[in-house]
Amino acid sequence: MVLTRIPNPEKMASAFRAQGAILLISCYELGHQPLALASPLGFLERAGFAPDALDISVEEFDAGKVARAGFVGISVPMHTALRLGVRVAAEARRINPQCHVCFYGLYASLNAEYLLAHGGDSIIGGEFESALVGLVEALEAGRATPVEGVFQRGRPAQPVLERLAFAQPSRGALPRLKKYAHLEMAGERGRVGYVEASRGCLHLCLHCPIPPVYGGRFFVVPKETVLEDIRGLVRDGATHISFGDPDFLNGPGHSLGIVRAMHAEFPSLTFDFTAKVEHILEREDLFPELRRLGCVFMISAVESLSDTVLANLEKGHTRADVGRALGIVRDAGIAFRPTWVPFTPWTTLEDYVDMLEFVEHEGLIDQVDPVQFSLRLLIPPGSALLAREAIKPYLGPLDEASFSYRWTHPDPRMGRLQKEASRLVEVATASGEDPAVTFYRLKALAYATLGASLPGAPALAPDRRRAPRLTEAWFC
Repeated sequence: MVLTRIPNPEKMASAFRAQGAILLISCYELGHQPLALASPLGFLERAGFAPDALDISVEEFDAGKVARAGFVGISVPMHTALRLGVRVAAEARRINPQCHVCFYGLYASLNAEYLLAHGGDSIIGGEFESALVGLVEALEAGRATPVEGVFQRGRPAQPVLERLAFAQPSRGALPRLKKYAHLEMAGERGRVGYVEASRGCLHLCLHCPIPPVYGGRFFVVPKETVLEDIRGLVRDGATHISFGDPDFLNGPGHSLGIVRAMHAEFPSLTFDFTAKVEHILEREDLFPELRRLGCVFMISAVESLSDTVLANLEKGHTRADVGRALGIVRDAGIAFRPTWVPFTPWTTLEDYVDMLEFVEHEGLIDQVDPVQFSLRLLIPPGSALLAREAIKPYLGPLDEASFSYRWTHPDPRMGRLQKEASRLVEVATASGEDPAVTFYRLKALAYATLGASLPGAPALAPDRRRAPRLTEAWFC
């Protein structure tokens, strides 16, 4: 759909300035209060608008809000959010056929053509906030000219990759922190605030959705903007801050400056972050200080222990590096929470069992969410993997409705194991089963697939001390 001139710009201008005429919707953001709403809300308010927000991960879908909106922006920062977002767009169209529907975020630009054909009027990727404001202003004024960075049917555009003049995130229209994931630590629960010190990433891991959009670039968020956001989160009861940067150590000086200032102002505030294995090795000396400043756990995308798989994903680390990184983090007193992509075309059944043995041997059972053991490699449109010869023997067509390319494992046992592991984890999670019990059931399943008997699982102490964790599993 192309922007058309609005017959009565003055009436439309008045409508767009009305409370709730602009509605931003989040479908899923890993259990966090969505910064992908708070940040554009701040930009829109700075421009003089009065937007509203809806987070359907913790709120009922509000048809009344949709009916009042002339502009509906749907945040799609990850694959799960995208799948839900398409359903939200269809419902918004049913309720309010005249509203302008914009998909924005990382997965929007990767799937622009499909989204424009299935409920979207416009798409914005990359550093989207200023372009989103520009689009609203163009609609308000009745301008038919293209807006830079906005992809529309017949008007392609590149993701926005320019440093923004950041506005202060606005969280007043969002549900309170008590509605979201909490930190579990030492038998207690605390509220969690989510911020980002940077966006994008310097690295080009082939399976990651960030490189096709950011192309190896990253942008820092001004220190004072982040700190002021943290102050507001603390006022809302946050006792822990989750830094959601794709890699917190892309700009270590900037990141350290923020957590040093945060600790000076809020000495009891804890935090977590995500960083690559190679950054852990390169910046080993930082970890004791990060612990002193309040870091209680960190996430690292290990993905696999197979050097073949790691090479095909161009992860930049080896199996040996994983062991070294684990030692560095553990020695600093920080819990290490690895994430995995255990099902790829190159992962053998023996590799899968080896991963489980490693997790058990290293005492990481309580530091890996069971869902991590069921995840299958996702190949979205635009993935850098598509250009590599290693994937081509296994690659099928693009399944547009699932926003990914199909692929087939050369060992049928791995396909069956992945489906059975997914079902097992889904049922276990729904029932509230102890994750360690789930782990040993997954291990028994893997051994059975291998045609072997599982060595006896140790008895689990019900009062065992678990490492710090968030109450919602981490996956995209």
